[in-house]
Amino acid sequence: MFYHSKYLNSLFSTDIALAQQMDEQDELRSFRNEFYFPEKNRKSVIYFCGNSLGLQPKKAQEAIEQEMKDWKNYAVEGYGKAKTPWLYYQQAFEESLSTIMGCKKNEVTVMNTLTVNLHFMMLSFYRPNTKRYKIIMEAGAFPSDQYAVETQVNHYGLNSETTIIEVSPRAGKKILYTEDILKTIEQHGETVALVLFSGIQYYTGQLFDIVAITEAAHKVGAIAGFDLAHVAGNVTVQLHNWNVDFSVWCSYKYLNAGPGAVGGAFIHEKHASNINQHRLGGWWGNEEKTRFLMQKGFIPKPNASGWNNSTAQVFNMVCLKASLNIFDKAGIQPLRKKSISLTNYLSFLIHQLTNIVCEIITPEKEEERGAQLSLFFKENGKQIQEKLLEAGIVVDYREPGVIRVAPAPLYNSFKDVYAFYNILSHF
Repeated sequence: MFYHSKYLNSLFSTDIALAQQMDEQDELRSFRNEFYFPEKNRKSVIYFCGNSLGLQPKKAQEAIEQEMKDWKNYAVEGYGKAKTPWLYYQQAFEESLSTIMGCKKNEVTVMNTLTVNLHFMMLSFYRPNTKRYKIIMEAGAFPSDQYAVETQVNHYGLNSETTIIEVSPRAGKKILYTEDILKTIEQHGETVALVLFSGIQYYTGQLFDIVAITEAAHKVGAIAGFDLAHVAGNVTVQLHNWNVDFSVWCSYKYLNAGPGAVGGAFIHEKHASNINQHRLGGWWGNEEKTRFLMQKGFIPKPNASGWNNSTAQVFNMVCLKASLNIFDKAGIQPLRKKSISLTNYLSFLIHQLTNIVCEIITPEKEEERGAQLSLFFKENGKQIQEKLLEAGIVVDYREPGVIRVAPAPLYNSFKDVYAFYNILSHF
């Protein structure tokens, strides 16, 4: 449901008592105690940077120590005898991630990192020919995605200027209109090989219409793929039912798995079950029944794990395992509901500021955004961000002029949001 600003004005107030009341009524408030908060001046910071790096779950160290213990006690036998046997370690994530990403267990896997997985997926699904070769993506996509697409195009000896079609905001606007995206796909028609969009745009915080984009891509015979780095653990999705072909994501943002943690990938079962689907093969993607026969001839597993290449990166996966245990208890639907309330409250409070001029460039409609509001400052944005950091409010800055504020529902409170407003109001 989209709440108009007039409704928000009647729902919220600038009285801190309201924030305290909402926190008391918050059924998820206890999960805040599952995380460590950095300190500044001997006081826990207010952390709104989970869209860049999530906080450390308190159980992460215990989870790492378990793997260290198993390594110590079993050495190579840990592949079968560890508490979570390393031979099948990636399977331990399927249940939780299938719930979070809205897919079947055989459609999801963990491996590598986001950009490596994007390259893997593009090598499988971007198969240009003389007729169908174009890639459509949003202008201003995260640089890593831009680099991946550019170098994939170069790999096939194609001209990036004519092959990569970027959809830009309208003049004077900062977000994209869904109708412009769909129109661009339709215009290029049968020349389109791949439509590759972010799920949530990292700079503006815009949540794209994944369903409509996927349908438009399929209508012209193209593959629909998504970078869901800012979606995973943030908003609810139904990747299987939406018929998305593939998606990739990192796990160190809202999934709280630690810096550089393992990435994730979704491959729709119509592709994942097809062992003849083109891919780069590796030992861990080979059918387990024949893996240790050490024979030639790659026979992939008929599921998303058929894209696994190397031995499971246990120590790069273990913190994700600890974090997903928290998600299992909290539930992605209740988290999304709280997230909407947090951003609605934040939006209301920002609109009450009279001493600072900024524009919320994230879409006003709650179904078109996740946990992030991007505040655009025509001037002094970086200086304001630095002052917030000095005051113990952790937010980040992105050129040009945007402070990104991301109250994560697992560990942020309504009083956190109020504190952000209160400090800004006294600048």
